[in-house]
Amino acid sequence: MKLYLAPYAPNPRRVTMFIAEKGIADIDLIQLDLQKGEHRTEEFRRKSPFAQIPTLELDDGRCLTESRAICQYLEALHPEPNLMGADAFERAFIEMWDRRMELMFSVPLMLWVRHGNPVLAMLERNQSAEVASFNQGQAMRMAKRLNDELASRPWIAGDRFTIADITAACGMDFAKMMQWRPGDDLPHLKAWRARIADRPAGKVAA
Repeated sequence: MKLYLAPYAPNPRRVTMFIAEKGIADIDLIQLDLQKGEHRTEEFRRKSPFAQIPTLELDDGRCLTESRAICQYLEALHPEPNLMGADAFERAFIEMWDRRMELMFSVPLMLWVRHGNPVLAMLERNQSAEVASFNQGQAMRMAKRLNDELASRPWIAGDRFTIADITAACGMDFAKMMQWRPGDDLPHLKAWRARIADRPAGKVAA
């Protein structure tokens, strides 16, 4: 299999962190240069019609896009260590928290960066200071809520590390481009991120 991705992009990193935590070693990683538009070529669009990364190309030529869908496929191929739920309730509970982390935390963080960092102006051609400010506020409110949640458990979806932790970490680490990291005002969130650093997923470069 081949995984098409790009340096520093948070959605592909979500998949590579998942792969690292699973210990999967038989996937070729192919880097694309987004600033050169390598994801928009006719050849790549045959694999990913919406010019999206990450894209997972199977050995038979079929392709999957969307980081969550790719992770679900890999979870089915490599069920251990389990990252998406071992029974019906746990799968739904982890999915619930993963969706929250994506829509209420990581996406606002990413939009803050994409609209607020001038380095990304070539990729986000209609940068808006208002969009950046709004999403920064959304993300910071969720950071406080998440800090409170983590006061009572070590990981976002319970007592063990799951894809919800990966999703949240990818958004948080992307926000380093805005010089933001949880500080002493968010001690539980800060300690949670430190715990991830000791895991295989935490060794994947941001």
